[in-house]
Amino acid sequence: MTETGCTTIVRVRDLPLLADIGINPDEIGRRQPLVISVDLTLEAGRIEGIGETVDYRRVAQAAEELALVHIPLIETFAQRLGDRCLAMPGVIHARISVDKPFAITRGLAGVEVCMGR
Repeated sequence: MTETGCTTIVRVRDLPLLADIGINPDEIGRRQPLVISVDLTLEAGRIEGIGETVDYRRVAQAAEELALVHIPLIETFAQRLGDRCLAMPGVIHARISVDKPFAITRGLAGVEVCMGR
């Protein structure tokens, strides 16, 4: 928590994407659905203007750009998205969740990566 007693977390939740992801021969070259959620902790305390926060559209755009490039593992996808988010001004911690809805027959498979600077 900052000295002002306020912690700000910017969120993007349940962002559906079609991504070029997978390691199996039947996955390569075929876009598959992912569901992305991101929590970014900011170093700033109280926020009065857009320059003191992260525009959540930039977070969504970063995820969408990564979805266009073949990435074999969702773990790698999450880490790369975390790297991009941590490069945004003011972000000190990133929690990235990536779910791959059709990876298993029953249930939902996914990963969560927590990164900080």
